[in-house]
Amino acid sequence: MHADTGGLAMCSPQWVRQRQCSSNTICIFISYVNIFFVLFLCNIINITEAAAARITLPGNASVSAVIIFGDSIVDTGNNNNNFKTLARSNFPPYGKDLKGGMPTGRYSNGKVPSDLIVEALGIKELLPAYLDPTLQPKDLLTGVVIAAGGAGYDPLTAQVAVVASLSDQLKQFKEYIKKLKAIAGEERANFIISNSLIFVVAGTNDISNTYFLTGLRKLEYDVPSYTDLMLNYASVFVKDLYGLGVRRIGVLNTPPIGCVPSQRTVAGGVLRECDEKQNQASQLFNSKLSAEVDDLNKNLPNSRVVYIDIYNPLLDLINNPSKYGFEVVNKGCCGTGIIEVTKLCNQIQPAGTCSDDSKYVFWDSYHPTERAYKIIVQHILDKYINFFF
Repeated sequence: MHADTGGLAMCSPQWVRQRQCSSNTICIFISYVNIFFVLFLCNIINITEAAAARITLPGNASVSAVIIFGDSIVDTGNNNNNFKTLARSNFPPYGKDLKGGMPTGRYSNGKVPSDLIVEALGIKELLPAYLDPTLQPKDLLTGVVIAAGGAGYDPLTAQVAVVASLSDQLKQFKEYIKKLKAIAGEERANFIISNSLIFVVAGTNDISNTYFLTGLRKLEYDVPSYTDLMLNYASVFVKDLYGLGVRRIGVLNTPPIGCVPSQRTVAGGVLRECDEKQNQASQLFNSKLSAEVDDLNKNLPNSRVVYIDIYNPLLDLINNPSKYGFEVVNKGCCGTGIIEVTKLCNQIQPAGTCSDDSKYVFWDSYHPTERAYKIIVQHILDKYINFFF
């Protein structure tokens, strides 16, 4: 069951009010009995859903830590002190639904996939950014986020955004390993690394920004050859991680980037429809990435490299919003919802934010809401977790 769909409609105040009556004393009494029963049932449903979000690992399997590389989909604050880049989100209204309503550098209204994964695995509630100045040594034992918003497989993508590229992130990972060994000792550190779940989330910015929006790669590459370039960098990165002792790697494919609000605005015409050129580029890259992951599994001994599809789950939210209780798919909750992202999504922009972000698939014009992320992450873990063991 998905939150806010089907039977959960009765959990809304509007549903309760519609079923109250005041024609006589008996009717009022019956109404309040019904209201009490509905509220009680809603509480039971909410508790059940929260429990269902936890993942049970197969057999005696365990996960020591979660470490995540890539871009803004999973970044939890690594760009906060990088004042050279516009790809930051450590200001309101970002993070308004996190505990305390404080912006942390997460590119959403609340938790992002990094947090939801470790929470579902029972490791910790939030996965901290590696560059967070308040990071404690003990935090390293259970994993961090090394991803940087604005990055991609193509080094030019990070260079244009002035953020840490995947090669920079790999250097940070090497630093992380050294710190881990100093804290836990070499033997335990090696065990933590080999027993961790590693996720790589990149490619969206390559397609949407470096290729289509700026056209920086169009003179040199067509879409097939550019996706080959992306694939080569992705493959090398996975091999580099393996060389550092990583054995469980989840590689997420690229989403239907042509359907995010900003790309509808830029390339979707007057009706702001999905840009099929970008979606087709994503699909082409994804098909190549899937085949490459199969090859990597065959050629990297004792490894579990898992291809993870997020293209279709997100597209299903967009194409069938009512199935999941969503109402708005072509605009974000922040501002007008058609262009605002990072610096443009701020407290002083006149449009403010929507009154109920749970009805929106997207928080800003580029990134989903926490509620959309929850549905996608639950799907990912349910479908793919056993492939890591």
